[in-house]
Amino acid sequence: MTSISPTAQGIWARARVWVLLGLAVVVTGVLIVLGSARSEGGALDPRSYKPEGSRALARLLEERGVRVEHTENASDVDGATLFVTHPDLLDPERVMALAGRAATTVLVAPNGPEGRVEVETRSPGCAFADRAGAATTGGIQYQGDERCYDSTLVRQGNLITIGTGAPFTNEELGEEGNAALALKLLGGHERLVWYTPSVADLSRQKTLPDLMPASWKYGALQLVLAAVVIALWRARRLGPVVVEPLPVVVRAAETVEGRARLYRRSRAADHAASVLRQAARDRLNPLLGLPVDGNPSAEIARRTGRDEVAVRNLLYGNSPVDDRGLVDLIDELDALENEVREG
Repeated sequence: MTSISPTAQGIWARARVWVLLGLAVVVTGVLIVLGSARSEGGALDPRSYKPEGSRALARLLEERGVRVEHTENASDVDGATLFVTHPDLLDPERVMALAGRAATTVLVAPNGPEGRVEVETRSPGCAFADRAGAATTGGIQYQGDERCYDSTLVRQGNLITIGTGAPFTNEELGEEGNAALALKLLGGHERLVWYTPSVADLSRQKTLPDLMPASWKYGALQLVLAAVVIALWRARRLGPVVVEPLPVVVRAAETVEGRARLYRRSRAADHAASVLRQAARDRLNPLLGLPVDGNPSAEIARRTGRDEVAVRNLLYGNSPVDDRGLVDLIDELDALENEVREG
């Protein structure tokens, strides 16, 4: 009698596709996290023009003779001001070692034991920051020799800790005494090492499981359990899966034509125009080296010599009200795309 019980080899043969797929998802997620952490434009990034970025502050410091050196792996900090934007991504021993070599060290919102308060306008309440005046501070509170802004900014020797990065951002720099406070903290020496740690820094100190968010760990566990269940289910089948042909094969062109007829019957010229414009932007952005959700109007105007307002109206303007207007829009989008490709 031949045993029909599932063997380990048989279970692996049936489940390996799902197991490998789960591992690919986990590895892809980790790579995405590592890659996005190093992309330009994050919070408190001196290169970023976004509201949460700090390009305005970097320019202000440079205009006052401070040499701003942005880095994601600080090493040479001797005699400089060290500004660490995300200290919790670093080992505390590494932070203290760097602080011991720098002339002044400013840490933004490391975890603290004291508590949290709202980020709002606060008075300094200390001699150290008295000349800066009221500023947008708050966040985490700390203990130290000299406490300012309700203990959300403290100084302990040459180490300064502030509970929020709000005063350093493009959005808040011009409010209250934020600029004065930022210059007070970061402009004391000719050289400023602007250290924005990334997940890559943490990866040098942590193992792969430590780097994975909790949600990814739960997701990986669920994938493994699902793979086991599917393997057991497939192992109980006594024959191969029967492949049946579809009763009807529909050509892609017929699907497109059918949808077009539905748009026409419902007089949905506006919806059709929106789909056409989105498709044009999806094709143009990769050609221009822009992100998929970016606005290509300025770059198209620069490359083709067209008026930027006219290009924006073509890609984002009012929808046509009839089929004639829709046809004209299609022709204009085709012409624009050809110009970009030829340019």
